[in-house]
Amino acid sequence: MNPMKIAVASGKGGTGKTLVSGNLAYALSGLRKVTLLDCDVEEPNLHLFYPGDYDTQILKVKVPQIDYEKCNFCGKCGKFCRYGAITVLKEKIMFFEKICHSCGGCSIVCPEDAITEVDRRIGCINTYHPNENLTLYSGVLDEGEIMAPHIIRELKELTEEHELTLLDAPPGIACPVIETLEECDFCILVTEPTRFGMHDLKLAHGVTEKLGIPSGVVLNKDTGDFNETREYCLESGLPIMMSIPFDRKIAAVQNNGRLLSVEDHDWLLAFRELYIKVESMAGAEP
Repeated sequence: MNPMKIAVASGKGGTGKTLVSGNLAYALSGLRKVTLLDCDVEEPNLHLFYPGDYDTQILKVKVPQIDYEKCNFCGKCGKFCRYGAITVLKEKIMFFEKICHSCGGCSIVCPEDAITEVDRRIGCINTYHPNENLTLYSGVLDEGEIMAPHIIRELKELTEEHELTLLDAPPGIACPVIETLEECDFCILVTEPTRFGMHDLKLAHGVTEKLGIPSGVVLNKDTGDFNETREYCLESGLPIMMSIPFDRKIAAVQNNGRLLSVEDHDWLLAFRELYIKVESMAGAEP
């Protein structure tokens, strides 16, 4: 079976991305090997539904280190840096390490060979093994850091040849989301039937269209009385693949750190059925 990558995304936070990705991963792990990536590295929370021991891999990036005995303050490194991480003054160099993107260009353009590179920690990846068929990789960006896409790339590289990978994307449509969605075979867009939800669904759908990724919708907190979302999906050719009702019992399960597909066999089957729809729409080959 060819490797398959399925992203779970939304235009805003709080729509139920984690509910969908966590339950889908567990439901499928009863049938096959599944890898789950928590790419919401600024606020990862999938591990709350899969507590237990984990291994930690520290992530570092290369940043410049300047040898002032060699430096002649020519300013070429500062002119090269498009992110403003290096500012060269008359007799001083100001380096802002947290906005450095680790491209290495400053060391290449330095005519005095005064710049070398050293490691700097930006976060980590925690690895959980909830059951024999399921592995969760949770990316964690250190506080104050901005290199979320770098950690997401590291997460994706860990699963390059895995049979089935589910990626829980960050909310919104910024760079970390783009990094998560790139090279995915399908995107499940999770939304709620409100005007805010529909607005952000349109933004997220626009991203998947630009990237050429087929997508479908899971309608969460469905009250059955807001039809604008359904109308938009119909007009846009976005299939609604699953509807999760606005129900106190569902909220109680989720709020207590449990999974619907563990607590209720019908939901286990429903999430497996969701995957069958995704597989069909993605054109997966056996």
